[in-house]
Amino acid sequence: MTQQPTGPERTTQPRIRHNDYGVLTPPEPGAWTPRLSVSVVIAAYGHQDKLDLTLAALAAQSYPRHLLEVVVVDDGTTPALRLPEITPENTRLITTRPGARGRSDARNAGLAVADGDVVHWLDADMVTFPDEVEAHMRWHHLADYLVVMGYVRYVDHRPGGPAPAEVRAAVEAGATELLFDESASEAHSWIVDLAERTDGLRTAGDTAYRVHVTNAASVNARLLREAGPLDTGLVLGEDTELGYRLAQAGAAFVLAPEARSRHLGKSMMMRDGEQVRRYNQVFVPDHIPLMRWLRTHPRRQWLVPYVDVVVQTEGATYDELRATVDGFLASTLNDIRITLIGPWDSVREDRRNPLDSPALDLVMVRGLYRGEPRVRFAGQVPATAAPVPYRMFCPAGWVPGPETLRRLVAQAAERGDGLVSVALDEEDEVITARLEHTGAFARAALVRGEGEPLDAAVHEVYGTRWVDGRTLGFLPAAEAEPPKRGKAEDPALTREIARLRAENARLSDRLAAATRDGAPADADAGDAVSREGRRLTVWPRRAAARG
Repeated sequence: MTQQPTGPERTTQPRIRHNDYGVLTPPEPGAWTPRLSVSVVIAAYGHQDKLDLTLAALAAQSYPRHLLEVVVVDDGTTPALRLPEITPENTRLITTRPGARGRSDARNAGLAVADGDVVHWLDADMVTFPDEVEAHMRWHHLADYLVVMGYVRYVDHRPGGPAPAEVRAAVEAGATELLFDESASEAHSWIVDLAERTDGLRTAGDTAYRVHVTNAASVNARLLREAGPLDTGLVLGEDTELGYRLAQAGAAFVLAPEARSRHLGKSMMMRDGEQVRRYNQVFVPDHIPLMRWLRTHPRRQWLVPYVDVVVQTEGATYDELRATVDGFLASTLNDIRITLIGPWDSVREDRRNPLDSPALDLVMVRGLYRGEPRVRFAGQVPATAAPVPYRMFCPAGWVPGPETLRRLVAQAAERGDGLVSVALDEEDEVITARLEHTGAFARAALVRGEGEPLDAAVHEVYGTRWVDGRTLGFLPAAEAEPPKRGKAEDPALTREIARLRAENARLSDRLAAATRDGAPADADAGDAVSREGRRLTVWPRRAAARG
């Protein structure tokens, strides 16, 4: 099971359940005393004129100047970018390393030198309202595991617009909206829709990570460094992927409409939305298992699996381990990885007489699965399953049915369970398997009190429950049939056969009642039973032949 952290315990963190941050009450702007520092990280390529406006607006922020720094990262502009005359007091300009190009590299370069307690991503073509940074930071003072997304509108911008001095003066006067044609501005429509459907993300559950867009988001720096940095292998969608990893590290996501800014010009999504979505559907789902609607192939394997099944080898025989592993490999939920925990570094095969190997069972297990890409061998259980969203612990010698894992995870995802304990056997001793939600355990580790069991904290922030193993389809190895070679059973076909059998039984009861009572009204029941009986035997056979 998941290991408990050994560092200092946190006793003052508020407990946000799932993503319901309504337990937090931020102070009114201007009516509180900030203490946390913030690094505004701006990745820039070209467009010196827009960068000048962005820095001019930041120079007029209400957040204390000694707690605010700005890091501008020039991503290889020719000629190189420069810092303009109007900038915040603590502003520096760096460049990406030679050969590194792209937003992810640039933002990672800024993250590497940022000193703030919070990192605030901002695009190089944004004009912020005077309390934009303060609006972000008043949330971060309440909990240290938050991701805050501001409210961005996209405005038309053409050469000859307001100069930096005009922007600074307007922002200082609280008149940012007068700089642009607000009636023609556009918002992130999908974020607005998501907010409306989820009470401002409070009921968004595991989908809340999607709002992490790096043109106006802020993240606790410790949490960001634990989950990050950005994946430089992704050209687009890298901010969403980082948002997903932040969720696996325990983050809660806050929408802050009071943190307002204006984006100079339309976003790529607004200009080429369909092409962007088509491109992202190729590269992003490999990293984000929660995108189930894009992982529809029944046999595909992905870079990050949906479930990591952990099996301890200590005290288990070869036959027990094989039965358990083969059972999971035969699951209709194919999107899994199996981790076998054992002393693999010390397992040696006797090269003269392999039957004399001191750990013969482990030698055979390793040999059996050495070519199976979904099985890996580890010496100990990793502290976290991240970025895998679910981890299943199952004792050797217990075998799931084909639909067991799919049903278990689907129920947990639908209910938002942080932990599902599966009772396998209770006669001599309680034998259990358990399904852990990675983000729930990470959150619990952040908020649990001194001496508090981690499972108890998980119950508080996500919820826990018990289920019966046999009801789900778990059997001991001695009772389970090994997977058979052949066509995979079609779950839809299985359901239809069950429905037809039930209907056949119902009609048989009607016929029996009609025969017993002599009721002429049911005289045709026998024909119905005969027809259904023929269908029951013929239809599944034909369907199976069609595959």
